[in-house]
Amino acid sequence: MKFEEAHEKFIQEHINSRNGASLRRLEEGHNFAEILFLQKVWWPAFNDFKYLHPEYQVSDFKDGNRYIDFAYIRSNMLLAIEIDGFGSHWQNISRWEFSDHCRRQNDLITDGWKILRFTYDDINNSPRCCQQKLQQFMGRWFGEDKNIIEATLVEKEAIRFAMKLGRPFTPTELSKHLDIDIKTSRKLLYSLVSKKWLEPERGIQRIRSYRLNIEGKNYIL
Repeated sequence: MKFEEAHEKFIQEHINSRNGASLRRLEEGHNFAEILFLQKVWWPAFNDFKYLHPEYQVSDFKDGNRYIDFAYIRSNMLLAIEIDGFGSHWQNISRWEFSDHCRRQNDLITDGWKILRFTYDDINNSPRCCQQKLQQFMGRWFGEDKNIIEATLVEKEAIRFAMKLGRPFTPTELSKHLDIDIKTSRKLLYSLVSKKWLEPERGIQRIRSYRLNIEGKNYIL
């Protein structure tokens, strides 16, 4: 399924399940920056919108309603994803509004939420960095749930290592992590590349480092 089709279906499902202020917020608040995040970051990373809720309503400390750009709710974990622009809103924000913004974030943390913030510039100019940050976060929380049934136990551990590390790594690093010799480490890495779980980061004749192939597999969903 292409992004446009999946996104339309995703939003329509949430529209159909809402009413009142929550519905208005979704229709008015899910705009260009949020759509760009889904298109350039979330969709390439996971190829699915499962567990994700746009413009998610939460109660603040005054029992009022606030909204999270995206809420990822899975098992007993709550993740708030906020998209921060750099424009007149932030340049002209008052001291009271800034304090209110900080209290809002503190309220979320107190209520058990994890928070990841992404700037519009990073989403637009460095989407892979954002993808890797999400992959790293998901790897730490749901590494055991990745959809890698066909991988062996040692392959799963190598994939989990790549997800948690969140950056390119060398055969030596994997060798030390798994407590295996370097020859076995290289053999394992070649296998994971052939299965499209990993991809070479540096080197042609002799690959020096590897990274997670976030486009080749759906690790989480």
